Amino acid sequence: MEFAALRVLELAPGQTYAHTCGDREWIVLPLAGGCEVRCAQGTAHAEGTGPAGAGPPVFELHGRDGVFGGVSDFAYLPRDGRAAIGSAAGGRFALVGARCENVLPARYGPAAGVPVEIRGAGHCSRQVNNFAAADVFDCDRLIAVEVLTPGGNWSSYPPHKHDEFHPGHESRLEEVYYFEIAPHGDTPGLGYQRVSPSPAGKTDILTEVRTGDAVLIPDGWHGPSIAAPGHDMYYLNVMAGPPGQPREWLIRDHPDHAWIRDTWTAQGADPRLPLHRHRAEDETP
Repeated sequence: MEFAALRVLELAPGQTYAHTCGDREWIVLPLAGGCEVRCAQGTAHAEGTGPAGAGPPVFELHGRDGVFGGVSDFAYLPRDGRAAIGSAAGGRFALVGARCENVLPARYGPAAGVPVEIRGAGHCSRQVNNFAAADVFDCDRLIAVEVLTPGGNWSSYPPHKHDEFHPGHESRLEEVYYFEIAPHGDTPGLGYQRVSPSPAGKTDILTEVRTGDAVLIPDGWHGPSIAAPGHDMYYLNVMAGPPGQPREWLIRDHPDHAWIRDTWTAQGADPRLPLHRHRAEDETP
């Protein structure tokens, strides 16, 4: 992938990971567990990160038990920065990144500030945690959201694309889907992901996905993401595009399937949604 990036860290109790941002901005997002993020920015861009004379910013991320257990807080790391990510109890953490040009300050994103959206209706219902959507959290190029789909439902549907830049109509964005699927007792979960060729792209994938799998989408119509009955599906979307275009998420629905949206007005959302709410201690009174 040229613009979008993903790393998933499995940290043992007490382990620390040293991260160099390079030419990308990054967000540290707990998937399971909490962590401490110590960030060191280049001296030319350290202003505004804390009181005069203070050390590098330190972010304590409360995290969550797992991706189906709540919305998480997160930390933003700037281009050209360095960070140490440590977890006293251990856990699993996603680093989502995008190649960028500008250096923004390191910041903390509280869980209570993440808008939770219910999208679609009926068997196309899903929950979107817009923690780094283009109109929610300030980044230079990165766009990232979480999607939770109840077992038996289809999400990322109708199939859509964003592989050509048409100002005001469609963005040019690469995308990564990272999956975790809820088990049923001792039975691991599974789902399916489809990506089909578009006029501007050749990606052609129909694959079974399980926890820890990632699907790379440099181009093409993508969807549906299918959650097997009895197995809720989580995926983390990481998107980024080339310089010179606005940071926005503009999509084009597949013309053969766009009609499905018209049927949603007569249906309600799946009553199982939302699958979780914000952590109580992060709620604003």
